[in-house]
Amino acid sequence: MSSGSASQYAFDRFLRHDELVAWLDELAVAHPDLVEVETYGRSHEGRELLLVTVTDASTGAHDTKPAHWVDASIHAVELTATVAACHLLQRLVDRFAAGDETIVRALRTRTFYVVPRVNPDGAEWALAESPRLRRSSVRPWPDPDAHRRPGLHAEDIDGDGRILQMRLADPHGAWTVHPDDDRLLVPIPPAGTAAGRPRYRLFTEGSVDDHDGFTIPTPRPPEALDLNRNYPAGWSPTVRGAGDHPLSEPEIDALVRAVVARPNVCGVNAYHTYGGVLLRPSSTRPDAQLPPLDVWTWKRLAEIGTQCTGYPSHSVYEDFTWDRTDLMSGASDDWAYEHLGVHGWTTEFWDPVHAATGRHMPTHQWSLGPDDDDALAVLRWCDERPTADQRAAPFVDWYEFDHPQLGRVELGGWNRLYSWVNPPADLLLDEVAGHADFAVAQALASPCLEIVHHDVERLGTDTWRVRVGIANTGWLPTTVTEHAAKLGLVRPVVAELSASDATTTVEVLDGPARRRLGQLQGAGAARFSRAGDGTPDRVLATWTVRAPADARVGVLVMHPRAGRDTVDVILRAEPDGSAGA
Repeated sequence: MSSGSASQYAFDRFLRHDELVAWLDELAVAHPDLVEVETYGRSHEGRELLLVTVTDASTGAHDTKPAHWVDASIHAVELTATVAACHLLQRLVDRFAAGDETIVRALRTRTFYVVPRVNPDGAEWALAESPRLRRSSVRPWPDPDAHRRPGLHAEDIDGDGRILQMRLADPHGAWTVHPDDDRLLVPIPPAGTAAGRPRYRLFTEGSVDDHDGFTIPTPRPPEALDLNRNYPAGWSPTVRGAGDHPLSEPEIDALVRAVVARPNVCGVNAYHTYGGVLLRPSSTRPDAQLPPLDVWTWKRLAEIGTQCTGYPSHSVYEDFTWDRTDLMSGASDDWAYEHLGVHGWTTEFWDPVHAATGRHMPTHQWSLGPDDDDALAVLRWCDERPTADQRAAPFVDWYEFDHPQLGRVELGGWNRLYSWVNPPADLLLDEVAGHADFAVAQALASPCLEIVHHDVERLGTDTWRVRVGIANTGWLPTTVTEHAAKLGLVRPVVAELSASDATTTVEVLDGPARRRLGQLQGAGAARFSRAGDGTPDRVLATWTVRAPADARVGVLVMHPRAGRDTVDVILRAEPDGSAGA
């Protein structure tokens, strides 16, 4: 739900598209030296896809620094994710202005790329006065003519601005009432139910097309097109909702191209709901088939993430895959790792079971649903938190409704958009706050190239040896992952010497002016070098040059992920033998 001015946003509601655009524009106007907003594509319905870049422009352009990428709300109903992305943006600019040491260091040496809403069309449908709920994209698929197949289609059938549940009394139904609360429906146990216990068929609120009077199919198309199965990694037509081909959807095609155009991206985090977990690849392979160093790094970063957010971390394949013959491939975190060679994450905000009980949801709840006692605990917790906005009431007592196809039914039950999928509005800020700290921590772990030493030695008349010491001062190696190193996905460190002004001629005598220097380890490698690690994070570039005394030469060092640095060197030997600069 949304109300009020975008400038007054307190991360306690969900912004409509126009409000979101206005809020981002206001942020950029208020912080022109930190924030830039650009359009990187258009959605299926023509809405702007917005990318926000945040860095301290006074210390270099965004593409000269290692970067962390965050995108949010690829799924239509996962609205909390956009709140988290916006909160990250606000936290960065506010704490930079306040002089927070960690944020200042992060924005001076790193860049953040943030896409607050990957799927604006689906979010608009979910937030409309008369909502329409889609898993992800609103594009009709697989029938391009938007033909509705026979059966149930979710919609606000009674026009109250909510899509609830719908139950139909049936002595052979698979649902009955919870013994401790007859508002709550639970699955029939294996032994069946005692005589006299009511039984129901349970549906999402909606209309039934081509009803035959006996069956009620629940066709997935056209609702099933899933943008998070449209990435190239592991794409398959057998994966539900994968689309016509990899990158067939404009939202994903544009996003992949935006990331690839920024080779300085060293980590990717996709914000979703729900579950209250930090998920990592692989979705298709066990940890034993991944490079051990990459798994170790994910787990070390996960410890930081759990400390910042309280969320546990899991491998999608190891812990969340119910049927390992039916894998969830084609997702963004797998693409980030397999194709780019960076650590990808999926953050699933909000665990209603944990809010109600203090226990985290079981890892297979997405497949099995909540257990009966957990569902009852969530219902009782919701009872204790009444809301004035009935459209956002998490649970609605059942009421009779004369359904146009089914006759007398009852509507009510879970208002999933505001119960299981997203937290209550007054809990949004607390739910997302710690994730900004995790994003900053990931950014600061990235490799970072710096010139930490330089000197000049006179070899003869107008002949000099110039030396530049280059270091990776970050925690991760310049390749970021072992996977990237093994596949050669990342170009090496390069150092290039040239005259600093056009009036001076500088001749390099011992080879090319541009030197390829390989890759550098980061501080994280020390964990595996107990006997002493030496200097795997450093390299020395040396040139022998001919140029007049007092000439000034420049050295540029660069790496596609670790950024770039420069130094000017004066060809002058000081009395103590040190370099002039």
